[in-house]
Order: sequence, then structure tokens, then C-alpha cells
Amino acid sequence: MIRNYKCPNCGSSMRFDSELQKMVCEHCKTEKTVEEIEAVYALEPENEEIQTGEFKRYTCPSCGAKILAEDNTVATFCSFCGNPSLLEDRLNGVKMPAQIIPFQINRKQAVESYRNWCKQGVLTPKSLLSSSTIDKITGIYVPFWLYDYEASIYLEAHGTKNRMERKKDIEYTYTDHFKIIRDISDAYQKLPADASEKMPDEVMDQLEPFHYEDLKPFKMAYLSGYLAEKYDYTDKEIQERVENRIKSYITMEANNTITGYMTTMATNTDIKLKKKNAKYTMFPVWILHYRYGGKDHLFTMNGQTGKIVGTRPVSKTKMAGWFGGITTVIFFILMLIGGIL
Repeated sequence: MIRNYKCPNCGSSMRFDSELQKMVCEHCKTEKTVEEIEAVYALEPENEEIQTGEFKRYTCPSCGAKILAEDNTVATFCSFCGNPSLLEDRLNGVKMPAQIIPFQINRKQAVESYRNWCKQGVLTPKSLLSSSTIDKITGIYVPFWLYDYEASIYLEAHGTKNRMERKKDIEYTYTDHFKIIRDISDAYQKLPADASEKMPDEVMDQLEPFHYEDLKPFKMAYLSGYLAEKYDYTDKEIQERVENRIKSYITMEANNTITGYMTTMATNTDIKLKKKNAKYTMFPVWILHYRYGGKDHLFTMNGQTGKIVGTRPVSKTKMAGWFGGITTVIFFILMLIGGIL
């Protein structure tokens, strides 16, 4: 089933506006809160759904065109009329997120940040600022799991301290040995792990933190106007990634309490973890894939905070000109010095 939010005033499509944090009609600019539009929206009759290889084919409720969607896509656009289309049947039951952080940064702001980011690279190729490249910047809701854990660590370590004693004219150095014991418990809440196969884990980790005061109970209307995908991995399939992070966090906590020793060496470590909860959540990300010099590059932006993670390629033409200019300047300086001497 495809859901397409219609304006109660004129019937045009409504999209979620990240600046107003409301649903806005593209035609008459009518504004409704997400709660209001969900309350008045009547479900449309089920649309045709046909399996086609790895894709499913739906019928756009606005224009009747056929929409092909990958198996994990839950929010997309009709390629014919451009209206946002939400594939509601793919977010039923366990596939329904519990929470969502709505986009706080709109497309105009994302494009401006991307332009500034490109300009910061002296050797960035001009093609990265072309309209054809910028038009590909896409807002997407990425699936995450948020984990709550209780953790404890029992740590034994061997420590040493040196002390000096002087007897008459002789100075003695003594090394004292200590058995260090730490027994620490802590709780970790809302630790994120992205559950998308397409998104590089290291990039998603670098986009943190997301601020949880903006977490909302999930409603389909937040997806209108953006792309979205359901999770590829269950919370059990990727919990090892989170548990490794927790182990490093609590080990660091224990180590930070051990001070004042010349040397320390852990001799025994026992970490216990207990998962309390895992909530399926969607986080907002602006993303752009581009190819330059035969290599793939990625620009990503946290759609809530504006934090950017990306790689800028280097233009060989600009590099040659830059080094040529430096060489010329150095040559004239040497000639000037040689003339003065």
C-alpha cells in the first residue's frame, strides 16, 4: 500500500518541513502538525503491488504511474509526478520504528553547507560544485537501533611506585608493588548502531552524536518528502558492535580511576553486559555519492546537527597549477636573494 498525504484544503501533496516541523502543502502552503494530518488522514484503498525480481512495483496514487522500489525502500518519490510516496506495508509489525528524529536541516541549508565544505578544499575539483552534482544531494532516514545496557567490570592490575631514601651519602631507590582492584558498574542508554547494509558503519559512527531531546514517537508523515529504508540487520545481528563499544567505555572508566602509579599492567579483567532494551529508530542524514578519477566519494551530513563527514577528491589540474605557482615564487625569491648577495 502506498500512502500519499493530501492537503485537506486543495488536495495537493504535503511534505514534512524541517524548518517549521510541520506538514506543508506544496501548492497552497497549508500547514498542519504531524498529529493533525495523521488524525484527519483517511487510508486510501490498497494499490497494486507486483513483485519484479528484487523490486516491487506500486501504482502512484497521484498520477497512476508505476513506481519500482527496492525491497528495503519505505519512502521514495514518483519519478513521473515527483510526489512523495510512502510504502506503508513495509513498516508493519516489527518493521515499524518506535522513534524518529525528524530532519532539522532543510535541503537549502544542506546544499549551502555542502558548497562551503567544497570551497574549504583548495584543490577540490570544480565538478563537485556543478548543478548536476548538487542536485543529487538526498535526505534519507537511516535505520538505527538504540540500545540500553547495564555493564560491570572487575579489574585486577599490578602497579608500581618508586620512592627514594638517602642514608648518609648513599641514595637508595625502592620499588613498591601494589595489587589494584576495581569493581565498577554503570548503565549505558541509547547507544546507536546503524542497521543499514548500504551505509558505511564508520561514517555513521562519525556522524554522531544525535541529540535525543528531539526523539519523537514514529509517525509515517515525518517521512513525506524524504527517502527512507527499513533495517537490514536485527538488533541481535549487530549488537556485538555495540557491546564492543561498551567494553571499551567501561574499561576506560576503570583505567581512569587508576592514578599515581609509575607503571600499571592489567592482570585480570572480567566484563559482564546485560542488554535491557533495543529500540528501532530512524535518524536523518543528507547524503551525496559522487565519482571522481575512477573512485567513489561520499558526502554525508547529520540532518539534525549539521555535522559533516566526507572525503574531498583532489583535482590533478589544480594540484599541478598550485605546485607550479609555488615553484615559480620560490624561483624568483632565490633569484632575488642571489642578486642581492
